Amino acid sequence: MERSKYFHIWLGISALLIAGSAAFFSVFGLSKLFAGAALSVIIMAGSLELGKLVSAAFLYRYWDVVSWFQKIYLTTAVLVLIGITSAGIFGYLSNAYQGATIEFEKQTTTLFYQEDRLEQLEEDKVYLKEELAQSILSLPDNYITAKRQLREDYNPKVLELNDQILDIKQNISDLKVGLVETGVDVGPAIYLARIFDRDIDTVVKFFIFILIFVFDPLAVMLIVAFNQALVIRDEEKKSRPRQGTAVNPETKKRWWEIYGERKPLIPKIKILNKLKKESEKPRENVLLKGGVRSRK
Repeated sequence: MERSKYFHIWLGISALLIAGSAAFFSVFGLSKLFAGAALSVIIMAGSLELGKLVSAAFLYRYWDVVSWFQKIYLTTAVLVLIGITSAGIFGYLSNAYQGATIEFEKQTTTLFYQEDRLEQLEEDKVYLKEELAQSILSLPDNYITAKRQLREDYNPKVLELNDQILDIKQNISDLKVGLVETGVDVGPAIYLARIFDRDIDTVVKFFIFILIFVFDPLAVMLIVAFNQALVIRDEEKKSRPRQGTAVNPETKKRWWEIYGERKPLIPKIKILNKLKKESEKPRENVLLKGGVRSRK
């Protein structure tokens, strides 16, 4: 199967971006948790993030070489650091959510208080009117002046309650307008809360947990996948024929095997040269019975 020769580059870039984003959110989330030593926590958490990624890459590349103690310890350390990173991301996102909703929650609380206060004032107004009516009924019909005096005594109280009710209604109206403007920042969360019929905090926590479940584990897996792609690429380069030759080095025949020889021809050539030299030596005369015989 033909593979893209640039795919490992994109894989490395995506792994670097996701791992870097996870490290950034985690480091600053942990610094918010330990605000008294923010700089120290940033340095420590940043070092641990780098060590986590290097440990994951090391385990993949040298799994068959390292001892079982190293495998167990490094695997446990990587998993624990993934949990710490996820906790830091949760702290960062929850802090951002609280910062966006603090004004909204403040206005909502004030609105609930004003509505309760309005309800109480309206009940007091009804009570005053009933009390006035009962007081008037308790007087004889010919006590007209007394009845008038009772109305004059109750009217300021009723008017005061009416003024308070009007002021509170105005405040409630202003708060509702402010909630509409502030709710723009948390509008999606409010909409999702209405869809799932849950409160906003529960919905936001649910989505934060989903994010941290795939965020840092995906970064670690992409680092491992990037190392795997590099190893496979190196193996393919080693098995690939040299530039300019179409013959696989593993199946290429030696020069003497081209002519059907199992061994090189050099020993045979040396033997033939030796025989040739011996044939060129001058002949010596040897006296034998019955004549002269020559030998080499």
